[in-house]
Amino acid sequence: MRWPNGVKCLACNSDRITAITAKGKRNKKTGKVGPDRSLYQCKECRFQFTATTGTVYHDTHLPLHKWFLAIALITESKKGISANQLKRALGVQYRTAWYLAHRIRKSMVEANPKKLKGVVEVDETYVGGKQRGWKKKLKNKEVVMGIRERGGDLRLRHIENNSVEELGKQIKEHISPDVKMVVSDEFIAYPAAMISAGIHGTKHETIKHKDKIYVRGDVHTNTVESAFSLFKRGLTGAFHKVSLKHLQRYLDEFEFRFNNRKSPDLFGMTVRRMATVGGMPYAQLIEEHAFTPFIRPK
Repeated sequence: MRWPNGVKCLACNSDRITAITAKGKRNKKTGKVGPDRSLYQCKECRFQFTATTGTVYHDTHLPLHKWFLAIALITESKKGISANQLKRALGVQYRTAWYLAHRIRKSMVEANPKKLKGVVEVDETYVGGKQRGWKKKLKNKEVVMGIRERGGDLRLRHIENNSVEELGKQIKEHISPDVKMVVSDEFIAYPAAMISAGIHGTKHETIKHKDKIYVRGDVHTNTVESAFSLFKRGLTGAFHKVSLKHLQRYLDEFEFRFNNRKSPDLFGMTVRRMATVGGMPYAQLIEEHAFTPFIRPK
């Protein structure tokens, strides 16, 4: 999966490689000899490496079969699986399971996602603690924007606010100017956001939910709202709480699983992506994590 055209040196890119076996090292405390290791050595620069060097698996203390079991559990759980449940399934500590899950989510991020065409639905939802009253509606809420092409892909983004500038930025980034139609609800910021993104005239259709109208011919936002519903069920039933710092990572997981739900080899696809994605140091992942508030869905 990592070298479909044959093994190449990670240092000089040479294809003159020799497979060698390194004898296991003796533990000074127990006196036991560890298992032998299979290595590659470059004939040009003499650099030694393994198939996991430089990947997300690099320097892991977990056997690869536990990695693969974790990938299978995460990719096949429609509403996600919590780190606590993963901990019990793998027989590891909670921190190990949490770190493992986030490294798998990293491989699920689409590097260069294509822009959406055809009929595209746009909507936003709010996740967080229970809100009392309307004057400070967004006080305990975070904004998640959903953009979905009918019969196509989904985009889920954690955005700073629901302003014209932020919505317009996301629309411009993820929707092609050649789109057939963009459907949104009656939220006041959408008309200006569409114009700022270069979508004008009859390409933008609005459905007025406040008038209890949910479908008008082909004009509706039901398909993007179904994706929101799936994410919120996972947030409430599987994860229970997530930190704001990592909210986008959970959105990436649901987006990847949703967009590839019809793939016959979702597990293999994820393993293949993890063989090419770089590492994620634990210090980088937990930076400022301890001081980040949690979203508690109600």
